[in-house]
Amino acid sequence: MSDSQDFDLIVIGAGSGGVRLARMSAQRGARVAVIESRYLGGTCVNVGCVPKKLFVYGAHVHEELEDAGGYGWNVPVGDVTFDWPTLVANKNAEIERLNGIYGRLLENAGVTIIEGTATFRDANTVVVGEQSYSAKHITVATGSWPVVPDVPGKECILTSNEMFYLPQLPKQAVVWGGGYIAVEFAGILAGLGVETTLLYRGDLFLRGFDTDIRHFTEQEMRKKGVNLRFGVTIESVKPEGAHYRVDLNNGETLETGLVMAATGRKALVEGLGLENVGVELADSGHVRVDKHFQTTVPSITALGDVIGTPQLTPVALAQGMVLSRRLFGDGEGEMDYSAIPTAVFCQPNIGTVGLTEDEAREAGYRLKIFRSEFRPMKHTLSGRDERCLMKLVVDESNDKVLGAHMVGPDAGEITQGLAVAIKAGATKAQFDATLGIHPTSAEEFVTMREPVV
Repeated sequence: MSDSQDFDLIVIGAGSGGVRLARMSAQRGARVAVIESRYLGGTCVNVGCVPKKLFVYGAHVHEELEDAGGYGWNVPVGDVTFDWPTLVANKNAEIERLNGIYGRLLENAGVTIIEGTATFRDANTVVVGEQSYSAKHITVATGSWPVVPDVPGKECILTSNEMFYLPQLPKQAVVWGGGYIAVEFAGILAGLGVETTLLYRGDLFLRGFDTDIRHFTEQEMRKKGVNLRFGVTIESVKPEGAHYRVDLNNGETLETGLVMAATGRKALVEGLGLENVGVELADSGHVRVDKHFQTTVPSITALGDVIGTPQLTPVALAQGMVLSRRLFGDGEGEMDYSAIPTAVFCQPNIGTVGLTEDEAREAGYRLKIFRSEFRPMKHTLSGRDERCLMKLVVDESNDKVLGAHMVGPDAGEITQGLAVAIKAGATKAQFDATLGIHPTSAEEFVTMREPVV
């Protein structure tokens, strides 16, 4: 084995958090290397947020064509055809472009990119192939990986990873799960004309979101033709010719052309050799860290999905900024996980920030709840049976807005602006004093006057 190459920092994993940490640290004068075994940009760029959003756009086009008639456009929707390979090819080209951008960002910052799989030899050294590399600091930023439940026929079940590269769309699909990924892919498939069934073991999907949002999203997804089945789960999957037989725990059997599991993700730590150097894992399988991203080994830190914090790209990016500052800056700074805004790109979209009504009540707040449900202006002419829901959770004692939640077109775009207000501690009176932009759906957030609770 050849001599070690010394760095100030080695980052294992070139996802959102790892790349941000590496770039910022290099810009602070550190000698940095990034080790990546798959693709630059991690899950988000390659098999997550970015391609998912592109697929969501593609799935929504058919509705736009249908809606055009109400505005005088004669679009023969029945004659419109869709070519899945074209969408996949165009998506692939965009992802390749982004991979190149990530590579140039790292190189321009002076970061050394090492391709391969890293394994710890000791607390300051990793091995990639036949080469060893050492550093004062090593950060684990390897992210997470989809989990498929151990049922008979699990080898027939796809995950989100494979869905982005399907050679062709099936006529029917079963999506198994009840979180972000399951709900989003059910909407994508249905929007592209696939007869789609979503199975979830619980009584209602999107656990952790506001209850009103969950129920409202259920109603809207059913309108769009997604067959939602709650309180059931898959016991086995068996190929039968060109189809699959799916046996459920209630004795029912489904026939489908595809089964996708979106049933959770696990920390991607296999093969790293963390056990060789004494890095402890939590019971969940995530790398155990303190509030400064420090593991149980002084020279090793970790960030992103691998540590079990909210699995959101902006969270990992912020963690990278904080950790770089602590390692090579002034040593100050901590992550603030309060009021993290997020969106679910189902159809229609969900946008949410701050406390849900249930969370606020459990925390002991006396609340005022403001809620508005209406038909978006666009659909007064399109004729589409789609509605919008907006909700504010307000602390009655000091008028502070604790949470804002929405289901409707562009919910993510609207919620991003609301997140600034809620992070700044805005009150309902300040919302009321803000003039709306008319006519928009967003103005409803500053015109709701009478609480429903």
